[in-house]
Parts: sequence; C-alpha cells; structure tokens
Amino acid sequence: MPESNRRIKIPCRQVADIELPREVERLYDLAYNLWWSWMPRARQLFSSIKVDSWARYRNPVNLLLNIERAQWEELVNSDAFMSSYSHVIQAFDRYMNAGAETWFDRRYPDHDGGPMAYFSMEYGLDPSLAIYSGGLGVLSGDHCKSASDLGLPFVGVGLLYRSGYFSQAIDADGIQQHIYPDYDFNRLPVRPAMDERGRDVVVGVPLPGREVQAKVWVAQVGRVPILLLDTDLRANDPADRPIAKVLYVRGREMRLVQEMVLGVGGVKALRALGIEPALWHINEGHSVLLQLERMKEVVGSAGLDFEAALGGVGENVAFTTHTPVPAGNEQFDPDLATSYLDPWAEPLGTSSERLLKVGNPDHGEPDQPFNLTAFALRTSSFANGVSRLNAEVADRMWRHLFDQPPHEEPVIQPITNGIHVPTWLGTDLQNLFALQLGPDWQETLLDPEAWEFVYQLSDEDLWAAHQSQKERLLRFSRSRLLEQYARHGRRPSKLREVSDFFEEEALTIGFARRFATYKRAGLLFSDLHRLRGIVRNSDRPVRILLAGKAHPADRPAQELIQHLYMLSQESDLEGRVAFIENYNMRVGRMLVQGVDVWLNTPRRPLEASGTSGQKAAVNGVLNCSILDGWWPEGFDGDNGWSIGSGEMAAEEWVQDQNDANSLYSILEEQVLPTYYERDPQGLPLRWIEMMKRSMATLGARFSASRMVREYTDRAYMPLARSKATIEQD
Repeated sequence: MPESNRRIKIPCRQVADIELPREVERLYDLAYNLWWSWMPRARQLFSSIKVDSWARYRNPVNLLLNIERAQWEELVNSDAFMSSYSHVIQAFDRYMNAGAETWFDRRYPDHDGGPMAYFSMEYGLDPSLAIYSGGLGVLSGDHCKSASDLGLPFVGVGLLYRSGYFSQAIDADGIQQHIYPDYDFNRLPVRPAMDERGRDVVVGVPLPGREVQAKVWVAQVGRVPILLLDTDLRANDPADRPIAKVLYVRGREMRLVQEMVLGVGGVKALRALGIEPALWHINEGHSVLLQLERMKEVVGSAGLDFEAALGGVGENVAFTTHTPVPAGNEQFDPDLATSYLDPWAEPLGTSSERLLKVGNPDHGEPDQPFNLTAFALRTSSFANGVSRLNAEVADRMWRHLFDQPPHEEPVIQPITNGIHVPTWLGTDLQNLFALQLGPDWQETLLDPEAWEFVYQLSDEDLWAAHQSQKERLLRFSRSRLLEQYARHGRRPSKLREVSDFFEEEALTIGFARRFATYKRAGLLFSDLHRLRGIVRNSDRPVRILLAGKAHPADRPAQELIQHLYMLSQESDLEGRVAFIENYNMRVGRMLVQGVDVWLNTPRRPLEASGTSGQKAAVNGVLNCSILDGWWPEGFDGDNGWSIGSGEMAAEEWVQDQNDANSLYSILEEQVLPTYYERDPQGLPLRWIEMMKRSMATLGARFSASRMVREYTDRAYMPLARSKATIEQD
C-alpha cells in the first residue's frame, strides 16, 4: 500500500503567532506534535530555551509564544543548544519517516483498506492538553501513542473542551473546590484542520429544531492525528456554544447532546477530510451514536432498509466496555432519548420506538432506559472487556442481549489494558535503560523478551535510580503542600515544618485514582488505631500519599476526600499522611515513579483494569492490591502482594472488614519486614529482587504495545478484511 494511504496527513492552519529564526524553525513542527510529551530529550530541549517559562507552562506552544528575538540570537549562537536541537530533530524525523520499518508495515504489508478510526470521550495525552478526567482518557491517550509507535494507520476522534475537566483545590475544611479554566486553544498544541481552499473544516450536527456547527481541530500524536470537535463558535446559538465546554457535564440532556456531537460530528469530520476508515473502534459507549450517521449513509446511498442497515454498520465495528458500575454504562430516560432520536427515524426508515429498542438493556423493568452500552453491543461485531475478570463480569451482564450464544463462548472477549511505557517510566530509570540497551531502548522493549534485561541491572544502580525518583516525588509533594497550607493561611512556623515532612528513608505508600466510592480509598483508614501503630513506628516508619478527584455530582466521594484530608491534619498523622490536591497526569507520573508501594483497594469485581498499578510496576514500585482488574493476571506471588485471596463476602461491610484486616496484616508481616531488611551496604536485597521481578514479569505483558498489537490481530484486521470481503461481494 502506498505510504500516502497509510499515514494520515491532515493540513492544518497556523493560529499561534510564533516567529522562529530560520536556524530553529523546526521547533514549530516539534511543538505541535505531542511526540515531545514522551521523549525526554525533546522536553529537555524546550526547557533549555527558558527554564522558568517551561516550568510554568510545560507546554511548548505557550513557551515559544513568549520568547523574545534577543534570546533567540543567544540560543542560535550556543553550540550546546544547537547540538541538542539537531539531535532531537533528527530523532523526530527518523520516527515520523520510519516507512516500512514499523511493526504494522512488517506484519500487514498488503493492508490497503484505510485507517482505524478510534472514538473516545476523553484523551489523556499530556497535562498541557486537559481534555481528560482519569483512567479512560489516559488509556485512550496511551492507545494512540502506541498505535503511532507501531505504525498503525490510525485516527482518533474526540471533543475539544473549552474548560476540560475541573481543576481541584482542597480548602482548609477539606472540601473539594471545582475550578473550571477557560483555555485559549491558540496556546495549546492543537491546530484547526484546513480544507483544500485553506478554510477551517466545520461540520453540522443535526439536533432537535436546529443544526449545531462543530469546528475540527487536530492534535498530532506522533504519526497519529486526533480530530477534536469544538462547538464554541459564533455561528452557533449561545445556548449551544457550551456543548463541548466541560467534560462529563452533570446535566443529562447536555451529556446526551455531547455524545451526539462526538458520534455524529465525528463521522462527518472524517468524511469532510476524505478519510474512509477500514473499521471503527468505539471506546466505551459515549460515542456509539456515530452509528446513527453511518446507518443514515447506508440507507441513503445503498437503498437498504433499516434492519439491513442496522446489521451492515456493525460488520467493521469493535466496541470496548470498561466498567460494570452502572454510572459507567451511560443511559438516558426514554422520553429524553426519544426527543433526540425522533429526527433520525424518518431518514432511517424506522420509528423512534425501534431505535429505542436497539438501546434497550432488557432488564425487565417497565419504561426501559436508552442504554448506550446495549446500543453498542447490538451494533458491533467484536466486543471486549479490559481485563479477563472484567470481560467475564461484562459477559454475564450483557449475554442476555444475544440470541442463543454458544454456551462456552463469551460474547465479550478479554483484551487487558496496558500502558505506554515511555510516557510513564521515570527519567532516572529511562537513563538506566538507555545505558543498558542503548538510545533506542524504547523500540527494543517492544520485544517482550527484552524485558529480561532488568535481571542484569546491578542492585546498586536500580536502587539509586528508584531513590532519585522518590526524592523528586517527595520534593514535589512538599512543594504542593506548602502552596496549599499558605493558601489556607497557616502560620509561618507551620509552613517551615513542611520541609521536614516525608523523610526519604521511610517506606512510602501511594494511592491515587478517581475517587469513586467502590475504589474504597478509605479502606486503609478503617482501623485508625492499627494504622497509627504502623505509621508512627520510629523503627519502621511509613508515609502515605493520597491523590484523586471526586466527580462534582458525587457527594459521597467528596465527603470521603474531606474525611481523609481532615485525618491527615491530625497532629499524629500530619507529615505522615498527606492528600496531594489537583490529581492529573503530572501528579500521577510523580507518584507511580516515586513511591515504594502502590495500593489498590477496589471492591471486587468492580475494577475494570486499574492501569495505575501497571505504571507503578514498570518503575519498580511493588503493587499491593485486591485481586481485581489486571492484578489477577499479573500477580505471581513474588512480584507484589495480594490483599485477600479473591474471596467475596455476601455483605459489603463484611468484605470491607476482611479486606482491611488482610491489608494491615500484609503491611505488618510482609511489606515492612521486607523493606527494612538491609545488607551491610544498606540495600534491601529481597525488596530489590521483587522490584526486578515486577518489572520483568509485568513490563511487557501490560504495555500498550502488547495491547494495541492484540487489538490489531484479534479485532482490527479481521474486521477490516471481513468488511472488505462483504463490499466486494
């Protein structure tokens, strides 16, 4: 297949007023490709332009907008800077122009069916582009990055939120405050897509009584473009401009409208840019309404009736469901859904009642809601969960939707989530990997067997790298707490005490994730007498760092944050337990790279996958987790600890009590003795042995590289070929 058909190149319009000397003009290309977000040398290059500005923005577009001409003259005359610039640009060009050297090109050299189109409500690519809330978005970002690394012909579709998800502040009473920024897109690493006449690409999305316009922006992620739809346009009614303003808006009708814009508008954006996908990947149910637009196309162009169109659009669709928790399976009141489905009934040659039935979860109650997971399962050919256990639970939940499926064959397959290793591996470990494997270590580690090299690392070098990352985390945590305490008006003597918090020698436990109540962030605090005995032990001290956001509509989760924060302020826990506010990708990176133990305590079997533990594992951080999500597949008895044995009590309070007792016993009897057992040189040899085993056994199996290759072999290419065969017939 010609290179031009494999690599999607979307013309974009320049919007930022960036002026660069000719000698460094390629910084523009680099700034607008999020490849820099997982390449340390690229980030170091931008930092070297102006250290304080980079520390403030961590966004190359904003950085370049604030550099004066006189400073460019100094940089261009710096041999060190120009050498660094040359090396980074050469590496960037080698990556972008890999040609037939990528995994996909070698494995599928004859593919000529167009790209994979991947739809997601959120993308966690970098903190500078805040269009994500948590695990689902970060997974989507890692998926796109690995698709780029592997050379897949791939395009993402999402929404460009003017305010993104909220920024979190914790006030002096522990109450979560919600702050919604107003982002200037001209200062972000995104650009408007441009048509052949040099105009912005704008698509119309039909809604009841009007058509909403959505402008298409592009975030370039290595070789992969992500199309992002923006409704904040003058052409729209003022009531419609905020549709794409806030991620996971609370109002149910506005949420449905967002999902209509994402699905229908996403299909139209691809069409407007001349992109014909070989298949469609619906990541969670939010975007499934794209099938309405696709059915409309089939009914109009091929003359099929609705039932034929309904079956036809699913031939090349993969659907991923993430969570069995009801809030994660989007559904709407039937009257509300009908008002938005009515305009589609006539062009599809059917009724709104029939469209509602496609989304009927069939749970037996009267007035069934319109469920997007059910709609997606009925309009796709491949469905998967994001871990083996998650797929089993989802299969039991939704098996009844299918007509007499084979008894032993699941209708929802498992493809366990993974992480983009270069994004999440700490700088010190990256340097250590480069010393052992060479500068192309990222490509080397695409081979699962290559991870065996960690056993050859010296104990001293691995421990030194871990300690360096831990010290960085603790400095960061003290800085965040100092800012928070100052904002709360704490006295100067208390602010000075913060510099003594979190000694490097103490075992440090990290817990950070979305504060949904089923994740049980308070489990470690359920027996305060026992916990105090653990953290206050002067011979074997323990420090606990917490972070996470509660959805603005989730009052119980917000109350849990307040409870944990107020506990952290008690005299015998302050400085030993801390809540780090405004959890985002940067905070997450710091924590998974720097703590000693990663704690995960969901109520089994409600965890979908839990990729934060995978991020910790590649950094040599040992997992201590309930056997839920990915951990039953990863735990082998020597690479971390399991809380409980996977048993499930009939009553939640009994299960919580059993799991808490198991957690305390593991900490007291296994974790602490192993960590504090040292050789004459002060090295915890058994602990380091477990670190190596964790990295070697989990690094390859739970990488996004493995995940995307599995999607490609099991879903993408079979569906693409199936669709091609049907079209030929």
